[in-house]
Amino acid sequence: MIRISPDTGNTTRRTLGTAARLLSALQLDGPLVTGLGLVCLYGFIVLYSASGQKWDVVLRAVARLGMGGIAMVALARLRPQQLRNSAPWVYTLGIVLLAVVDVLGHISKGAQRWLDLGLFSFQPSEIMKLAVPMLCAWYLHERPLPPSPASLGVLAAIILVPVGLTAAQPDLGTAVLIAIAGVLLVVMAGLSIWIMAGAALAGGLGAWLAWMYVLHDYQRQRILTFIDPSTDPQGAGYHIIQSTIAIGSGGLFGKGWMHGSQAQLAYLPESKTDFIFAVIGEEFGLFGICILLALYLFVVGRALYLASQTQDTFARLLASSLALTFFVYVFINTGMVSGLLPVVGVPLPLVSYGGTSMVTLLAGFGILMALYSHRKLVGS
Repeated sequence: MIRISPDTGNTTRRTLGTAARLLSALQLDGPLVTGLGLVCLYGFIVLYSASGQKWDVVLRAVARLGMGGIAMVALARLRPQQLRNSAPWVYTLGIVLLAVVDVLGHISKGAQRWLDLGLFSFQPSEIMKLAVPMLCAWYLHERPLPPSPASLGVLAAIILVPVGLTAAQPDLGTAVLIAIAGVLLVVMAGLSIWIMAGAALAGGLGAWLAWMYVLHDYQRQRILTFIDPSTDPQGAGYHIIQSTIAIGSGGLFGKGWMHGSQAQLAYLPESKTDFIFAVIGEEFGLFGICILLALYLFVVGRALYLASQTQDTFARLLASSLALTFFVYVFINTGMVSGLLPVVGVPLPLVSYGGTSMVTLLAGFGILMALYSHRKLVGS
C-alpha cells in the first residue's frame, strides 16, 4: 500500500494554490487552460510519431504554442470595450492583408495564401476567423435582435468579402471556416427559421453556381472523390482511402505509438497536418480517439459555459461564436479524415502541425476569457 506523506500533500496543495493565483492574476480560466494544455500535449505526442520521430518538428510546434500562449495571455487582459472598439480596425487590417497576399503572397502547393516576412511567414486569412465574428458582434451590439433584413444585408457583406478573397487564393477550407464563424454568430442573434430556410435555398443555388463557375478542377474532384473514392484510387481518392485504412486498421487499442504502418511507411499523405487524426486512429485505436474527443468536448463545454456567463450582446455573441467555431473545426477535420465529409484542408485544432492556425485558436480563447473575466465591468 502506497502512503502519501502529509508534507507531500501540503506541497501539492501549495503548488496548485500558486498556479490558481497566477491564472487569476493573468485573467485566465483554470479549467479551460488545463483542457487546452492537455489537447496540446496529446498533439505533441502524436506529432512526434507522425513526423517520423523528428524532434525539430515538435520543437517548432512548441515554439508556436508559446507564441499562441503569449497572444492568449495578452488578449485575456483586455476589456470587452477595448475588443469592441478594435473590431473595425482588425477587420480592415485583415482585408488589406488579404488583398496584399493576392498580389505578393508566397505560393505553396499551388495556392497563394502566405505572406513571407523573412523570419517567418503567416496566413492573413487566419486573422479573419477572429475579425469576422468580432465585427459582426460589434455591428449588432446596439441594434435590436433578431436582426432586420437591412442588418442581415450588412452582415452578409461583412462575411462574404473576406470569404471571397480567401477562396480566390484558392483556400476553400479557410474560406468555409470564416463563413461558418460569421454565420454561427448571426444564427445565435435570433435568426428566423424562415430566413434560415431561404438562406439554405440560396446556398444551394450558390453551390451550383460555384460548381459551374468558381471551383477549380481539383476542388470539384475532391467532391466527386468524396462520393466515391474508388473512382480514382491512385489520384484524388488516394488520401481518403489511405486515411480510412489507417483508422480501420487501428482497431480498439491501436498498433502502438510509432508502430502505425500507414504513417511510418509514408502511405498516408499529410500525416502531420490535415490527416493526423488518421495517425491517432491507427496507433491509438478507438480508445485513443475517444480520449482526444473527450478532451475536445471538455474544452467546448467549458468555453460555452464561459460564454453563457457574459452579460452584453457583443460579449455573448462573440464568445458563443468562438466556442462553437472551435467545435466545428473538430467536426470538419474528423469527418473529412473519416470519409464522412469532403476533403477541404482543415487542420485538427491544436494537434495538426501548423503555426498560424494554433496562434489564431489560442488568441480566440484569450478573447473569450477576456469577455468572461471582465463580465462584471461590461457597460462601465
